[in-house]
Amino acid sequence: MAKKTEKIIKQETPAQRLSGIIKTCRNTMRKDKGMNGDGDRLPMLTWIMFLKFLDDNENLQETQAALKNRKYKAAIAEPYRWRDWAKDKNLTGDDLLSFINNEKVKLADGNERTGLLYYLRGLQSETGTERKDVIATVFKGVTNRMINGYLLRDVVNKIDEIHFTNNEETNTLSHLYESLLKEMRDASGDSGEFYTPRPVVKFMVEMLDPKIGETVLDPASGTGGFLVTAFEHLKKQAKTIEQQEILQSKSIIGGEAKPLPYLLCQMNLLLHGLNYPNIDSGNSLRIPLRDIGDKDRVDIILTNPPFGGEEEKGILNNFPDDKKTSETALLFLQLIMRKLKRKKPNSEGGRAAIVVPHGTLFTPGIAARIKKQLIDEFNLHTVVRLGEGIFAPYTDIPCNLLFFQQGEATKEIWYYELLPPDERKKYSKTKPIQYEEFDEIKIWWNKRKENDCAWKVNIKDILLKDAEGKLLNVNLDLKNPNRKGEFEYLEPTKLVSSIMEKEKQVMQLMKEIEKEISLEVSAK
Repeated sequence: MAKKTEKIIKQETPAQRLSGIIKTCRNTMRKDKGMNGDGDRLPMLTWIMFLKFLDDNENLQETQAALKNRKYKAAIAEPYRWRDWAKDKNLTGDDLLSFINNEKVKLADGNERTGLLYYLRGLQSETGTERKDVIATVFKGVTNRMINGYLLRDVVNKIDEIHFTNNEETNTLSHLYESLLKEMRDASGDSGEFYTPRPVVKFMVEMLDPKIGETVLDPASGTGGFLVTAFEHLKKQAKTIEQQEILQSKSIIGGEAKPLPYLLCQMNLLLHGLNYPNIDSGNSLRIPLRDIGDKDRVDIILTNPPFGGEEEKGILNNFPDDKKTSETALLFLQLIMRKLKRKKPNSEGGRAAIVVPHGTLFTPGIAARIKKQLIDEFNLHTVVRLGEGIFAPYTDIPCNLLFFQQGEATKEIWYYELLPPDERKKYSKTKPIQYEEFDEIKIWWNKRKENDCAWKVNIKDILLKDAEGKLLNVNLDLKNPNRKGEFEYLEPTKLVSSIMEKEKQVMQLMKEIEKEISLEVSAK
């Protein structure tokens, strides 16, 4: 008698299934001559997934409305819904490309209509603040880079296999999408878009500890890392229907002016469960500081603002005459100070955690005046000095984390130096910082004592004045007194490199001072 054999079929996990779908899509796109690396592939995947997500979501809301005997008005009309064109397998090749790309297209019924992307860009609601308007803003910066309509059909068919109404699948896809974002940013690290390491983001969010009912803002959202982490932090607290409503409608706010990061941020937040992301598509610096009132202020700001860039003259006019600067990071620091809620008898002042380049700590001139405002009006209670290479491969510029709260002046500042593990001199792309490396500082945070990594500074020790008492600088660049000087450990080549880097910083300071003197002379 022949042995009875049983065929064991391994069931695919959601992660395996979704990973397979994304991998197939990327491989298909690689065959298309119009695509140029992940810089093209991920945006294509994102806007296609965005439309599938919207249709799944609207399908669900239509069903729920019908059960309650209510009418539901969809943001996207027929024949532009995913279910209308994406599921039509006969729409392929040049016909599919025409439907997506062209301003006008003749459909199978013989009628001439607006093409898909033109239609989506033209959506507009009566109020200007509805889902239609978000869709229009998203698609203003979207183009179809694929030139083979048959390969595009294959991609659309694969994306159609994703079930965005399945919570497990959406949760799995959100993690997968995060890894895709990091992969894309690693591949284009010289494009000016800095990827803030997730351990750094998570640490900053945990130390500020947002609560349900508080508003969290990132005015330079990028692809949404800080907002997603804050949303996940708040989600654990949302136990009641009322709390969930507050979380969905009043908690998360962002701003991102660049079209591609704006699209990626929207998708990132949608995948993590925020139904209507409130992300402003304009430059966060475009509003004059004097026009920002109490209604515009928030409880918490978490951000890694862009630095090293220059803003146009019109933007600089939004800032006080004595605090106009070409350094974007310093403009954002002023915006953050203005946007934090003021302390009132029955409420605490707003609090912030931001990433700043090392030069911000010691730069004089305009920077000194901005820092003086910071320590006069806010309690700059903690400066975390990050180890070299944290932002590899994008930049070797050292960075710091500033933690401050509105409501009282700074009396003393705690510093904490976070160094790479003993076996390494710096972090790198292949050996990045790990979340576990924040364990000691988290324990220290609420029970502060000086140690090899932590020290306290009185505010008078950072104010540099001349013989007449005029402020020369607010120098926050104070070395750790509890460990040996950094130069004792540097090899000769590293020492020379460090000296040259500091020389560059001095030259930059001289340019800033020269520009400031020139402005003062022209003003007279």
